[in-house]
Amino acid sequence: MTTHTPLAELIRPQDLSEFVGQDHIKNRIKSLIQGNKLPSILFFGPPGCGKSTLALLMAKTHSQNFLRLSAPESNVSELRKNMDNIDILILDEIHRFSKTQQDFFLPHLEAGNFILIATTTENPSFSVTKQLLSRMHVLKLRPLLAEQLQILGKKAQEKTGLQIPSKSLQILVNFSQGDARNLLNLLEYCGELSEDELQPDQLKEHLPEIIQKSDRDGDFHYEMTSALIKSIRGSDPDAALYYLAGLLEGGEDPRFICRRLILSASEDVGLADPQALSMAVSCYQAIDVTGMPEGFIPLAETVTYLALAPKSNSTYAAYLAAQKEIKQNGIQSVPLHLRNPSSTLQKEWGYGQGYLYPHVYPEAWVEQDYLPEGLTNRKFYQSKDQGQEPRLNLWLRKKLKNWKK
Repeated sequence: MTTHTPLAELIRPQDLSEFVGQDHIKNRIKSLIQGNKLPSILFFGPPGCGKSTLALLMAKTHSQNFLRLSAPESNVSELRKNMDNIDILILDEIHRFSKTQQDFFLPHLEAGNFILIATTTENPSFSVTKQLLSRMHVLKLRPLLAEQLQILGKKAQEKTGLQIPSKSLQILVNFSQGDARNLLNLLEYCGELSEDELQPDQLKEHLPEIIQKSDRDGDFHYEMTSALIKSIRGSDPDAALYYLAGLLEGGEDPRFICRRLILSASEDVGLADPQALSMAVSCYQAIDVTGMPEGFIPLAETVTYLALAPKSNSTYAAYLAAQKEIKQNGIQSVPLHLRNPSSTLQKEWGYGQGYLYPHVYPEAWVEQDYLPEGLTNRKFYQSKDQGQEPRLNLWLRKKLKNWKK
């Protein structure tokens, strides 16, 4: 096995027919490749699913004048120096460019100076500007299936001459979790092991330490994440910190953990401690500033805070109740007095008539109906006596009590 060219490069397909995976969009990719003019494209998907390979295949099919850059290792100044006489720019990890840096591409795409083929592991709705997204075709890729990784593993063995027992290859496939790059890196590592060490009963002991820590066995990612959130929901800070450490030491993206904590702060803590959501969002921002490995510090603080916070899922349950009503009976008409009369004709129809402006009444509250006709007495939100929620509801309860008198 060569020590100069990574295995991923050695077996990188030169034609779409050799590409493994992404069967759900292969026909669309084939159409784009065979088209007369290639549009700008954004490949969105997890690591090791084939984003860069597809970008290269598309670029090579349409032009030899292409440039490939990685956003973490580049900047706009470098782009300006290298973009002359190129037809296609391949930019890996475009989410690592700031929104201002991404704006650099807009006039070039408008003028047709070059075609942009970008890749990202982050949800483009949040990581790529709307202006840039509107000028690109977004293709969402999926993690590779176990059988697809098996195919790649066998191809790699044929290329290198490495012989690994089928059960050992399955172990490596499980560790890889849909990531072809992980699998190929592991196979390269196995090229240095002895025949005995490659046997299924010994292989795990001889894999790199980080792999042993993240023995996902097909479900690690989901099981550990589920355990973290349920430990927070159950107010057990020790268990929550344990699963947080397991995820981080296993190589989990800390931003993924932050997103789950933001949801937990809203779903499980809710109005019992409204500050919890702000803290979770701040943790996400802190991770962007500090990065890893120090990022574990704000993560540990946030996880502990959420676990210790009082719990209420009242707003989560309230939305589900409102959602159920709409799914069962459809969206009812907005009462006329709540509609904004933006034209003379709408005023004649009765829009806005009878609306009572709360701010001109004592304590900015006045009794009137807001729900559509037939739903005026429906209750979707049921408050809970947890943490800050009773205080938040106290003034409204007093108003309703006095009104009923």
